[in-house]
Amino acid sequence: MDRPVTTLFMLMSVDGKISTGASDNLDVDKDFPKITGVKEGLHQYYGIEQTTDLWALNSGKVQAKIGINTAPVPDRTPVSFVIIDNKHLKKHGVRYLCALSNQFVLVTSNKKHPAFEMEEDNLHVIYQDKLVLKDVLVALKSEYNCSRITIQTGGTLNGLFLREKLIDYVDLVVAPVLIGGKDTPTLIDGQSLLSEIELSKLGVLELQKCAVLKNSYIRLQYKVVH
Repeated sequence: MDRPVTTLFMLMSVDGKISTGASDNLDVDKDFPKITGVKEGLHQYYGIEQTTDLWALNSGKVQAKIGINTAPVPDRTPVSFVIIDNKHLKKHGVRYLCALSNQFVLVTSNKKHPAFEMEEDNLHVIYQDKLVLKDVLVALKSEYNCSRITIQTGGTLNGLFLREKLIDYVDLVVAPVLIGGKDTPTLIDGQSLLSEIELSKLGVLELQKCAVLKNSYIRLQYKVVH
């Protein structure tokens, strides 16, 4: 394959929500630790996260939401990060990710992104006039020797990966909570299908493992069949 093997790895509610609401002030990482009946088993998700691929793909919006534009600069980890961003990361956020990453690859369509003004040994920029996810993945394998990557983006980007048939595996940790709300982000968002002709854009899954975790959490692992 001319691109890395991809795994969509996410924490979600039983009804498929990946946030606690439609506001940027609401976030599972911040809110789940406050909820009795949910917080007790949350550590299992973060433990599993530590075992995922050494390349991780996320969005600048998600990173800004968790506060990296103002957070203290962290220690370096062995993980390399790929961030898709046009406007959410500030200079400090880029510096934060460079400090955190083995290699940090920014994907952007913004010629004025602050990353272009910075010089860091492990900072790389993939510029595209328009985002083409397949080309990003091909470049990651051919130029940066990335063979496997974990996707942890928001619902809209996850939807793009799905529609372009770029997800190979799905690994879900399901928290014992119902969130609701038609505007609350879900595992897969983006444009809905409008006709039977588009049914080929669905992601059909084959269950590989189902694990009952502690505190009413479960883990579902699938292979994408087509």
